[in-house]
Amino acid sequence: MNRYSPCRRLLAVAALSLVAGLAQAQYVWIDAKGIKQFSDRSPPSSVPEKDILKAPGRPAVAIVARDPDQPKPASVAETEKKAPPTMAERDVEFNKRVSDKAAADRKAAAEAQAKAAKAEQCAAAREYRMQLDSGARIGSVSQSGEQTFMSDAERALANAKANKILAACR
Repeated sequence: MNRYSPCRRLLAVAALSLVAGLAQAQYVWIDAKGIKQFSDRSPPSSVPEKDILKAPGRPAVAIVARDPDQPKPASVAETEKKAPPTMAERDVEFNKRVSDKAAADRKAAAEAQAKAAKAEQCAAAREYRMQLDSGARIGSVSQSGEQTFMSDAERALANAKANKILAACR
């Protein structure tokens, strides 16, 4: 003999569906701080009827937008600001960081190259001034191919020019 007859099974299913209906008796409301509350008990009497979103025996209400003139509670404003970024937003932020880093690297490389060129120019000017100050004759080749030597006036002019370049190096 079958211990679980169809009648008993039907009775068990009916009892379970009644219990499941009680589990659906949930209340949802927004408290004074703007936080959504869930409970199996009714909200306190201090909660206005318009803030009760779901109650047993009445359909769920969509969240009603507050008046734009009325300021939002601080906790609601914080949660709206702290929403996690979407993948597209994260990609845009990543690409921006990559391009900013590349631009900064290019700028740093250009600055390093300019600094190296200036250091080389300063070293050459220092060496040239040392040659001028040594008193040795400094010669050059003219356009006609003859070797000419620097006069005292040319030496003084070249020394002033080298000093001007070295002043910019400091």
